[in-house]
Amino acid sequence: MTPSPAAGESVEDRVLDAAGELFYARGLQAVGMDAIRGASGVSLKRLYQLFPSKDALVEAYLRRRDEHWRGALARHVEAVPAGPGRVLAVYDRLGQWFAEPDFRGCAFVNSFGELGGTSPVVAGLARAHKDAFRRYVADLVDAAGAPATLTDPLVLLAEGAITTAALSGSAEPARHAREAARVLLDAVTTPGRTAG
Repeated sequence: MTPSPAAGESVEDRVLDAAGELFYARGLQAVGMDAIRGASGVSLKRLYQLFPSKDALVEAYLRRRDEHWRGALARHVEAVPAGPGRVLAVYDRLGQWFAEPDFRGCAFVNSFGELGGTSPVVAGLARAHKDAFRRYVADLVDAAGAPATLTDPLVLLAEGAITTAALSGSAEPARHAREAARVLLDAVTTPGRTAG
């Protein structure tokens, strides 16, 4: 049965939605174009008109995933008042993500693990995603008045929580990482300021 498109949804969006679900759940190499055709309800001819190769579709999937993931993080964090609480909100957002029923870890780490050694495009997109996340955390650290040297430990806490949550199937690593981040922030913030 062909899925019925949502109102206003483009054919490209339908393909990317289907590819995103399948690639994230099963892996890049395990999913063929025929499976994406079936899940999206788009003919193979049209699919190849939109994405001339599977590599092109993988690239589009990762670019879209990056945009959506970082957008969701920013919306969550920016709903919190400016200051150290925004840094901690990163871990709160991770906890929400880890609790989603389809959580399978970081799509970029997963993709890099599958194809990073053979696909410079996949490796580059994975690195760009991680670099963008690091820059975002650095901006939050700076805005919180904390030293820049705190950025890398905070990023490692987040990255470690993502991997641990994927392996354990638990959202608890986000809470543990948040607590460690709070201790670090409390240690470097000026007296009278609280970390949330």
